[in-house]
Amino acid sequence: MAEAETAKRVVIAKPYSLGDEKDSEYTAPNFLRRILSLFKNVRPGSDLSHFQVKMPPPLNLPKSQLQCYGELVYSFGGQDLLGMCNHGDRPIQRLKRVLTWNISTIRPLIFGMAPYNPLLGETHHVSHAHIHVILEQVSHHPPVSALHAFHEKENIEMIWCQYVNPKFRGAYVEAEVKGKRTMKLLNRGETYEMSSPKPLMRILPVPGAYWTGHTHVKCSETGLEAQLHFPTDSFFGFRGNNRSIKGKIFESRSGKTLYEVYGYWDKTVKARDMKTGEEEVIYNAKDNISAIATPIVQNLKEVKESESTLVWSKVSEAIMAKDWERAVVAKRAVEDRQRESAREREASAKTWTPQHFSVSCNGNDWDCSPLDTTVPPAPIVLT
Repeated sequence: MAEAETAKRVVIAKPYSLGDEKDSEYTAPNFLRRILSLFKNVRPGSDLSHFQVKMPPPLNLPKSQLQCYGELVYSFGGQDLLGMCNHGDRPIQRLKRVLTWNISTIRPLIFGMAPYNPLLGETHHVSHAHIHVILEQVSHHPPVSALHAFHEKENIEMIWCQYVNPKFRGAYVEAEVKGKRTMKLLNRGETYEMSSPKPLMRILPVPGAYWTGHTHVKCSETGLEAQLHFPTDSFFGFRGNNRSIKGKIFESRSGKTLYEVYGYWDKTVKARDMKTGEEEVIYNAKDNISAIATPIVQNLKEVKESESTLVWSKVSEAIMAKDWERAVVAKRAVEDRQRESAREREASAKTWTPQHFSVSCNGNDWDCSPLDTTVPPAPIVLT
């Protein structure tokens, strides 16, 4: 047993934050040629979820997509914005705080870089103070990720079922984030439904990665909702206001606007009371997503074999060392194990079932429900 534990190696890459923006764009010609080569046999308008576009290790972030999803919830600096969603005596105060937390999940994108595609059954379990988060890859074709988070102090539950539909548009790749995102303030009896904007990777004429589209936050119990718009950059790639957001908080039934919301998701966002004209800063990105700490392993014995940072440890270690030959070999080994597991299930006619979620699919719509009512503390922690 001691030898097995010694053999475990968990490699955790640091969360991507505002302090790393200098690495967000690559303009070297050889880099662009490599990006374009990935799409040489793909027609514009094609749904990339049906293609096997394999990213070579030099274009991989040293982490799984599952870890990237989890970081949106557990990686932050400054105030506990999730816990603050439960504060406020009036529904409008709580809606504003839920919107603020939702904005905090918008993180910088790195042009041309992608995380690993999670393996079927891969998990990621991390705690940050009172917040415990567990994720599981519940489908491989199509790739579907499930998240269950619990704030034990404020009695807040979050359930996500997320899958991305990327499409190649010739000069850029646009990905629609599908699925359900809900936050439940259990002490208040309120459920907030949320959506995500679209990540967009522009290849030509000027490379860059942006957020575009809309995001919504809605609470049926209070009859309040919010809408934010993320403007699309111009074809010529002028940065302009492509990190700006503009939207409103309003009454669902009457459509009456209560607050105007505006600013920059990577700087500050303000809300203006339509009745009094008063303005307030509801979000400061520098305080929340700058210089975020890297999680550490607190209890190696409790790290499961399916843990994402363990599954991809050799690949991540090689990428972080820029040992591309070793990274290619390690990545191939992980993918070969996945294919072998699939063959074994097929040969034995066994149906794979998730460890932590029940899953349903209606056509192209997926839904996931956690099997447990809470999430236990994790062996990997962010302090």
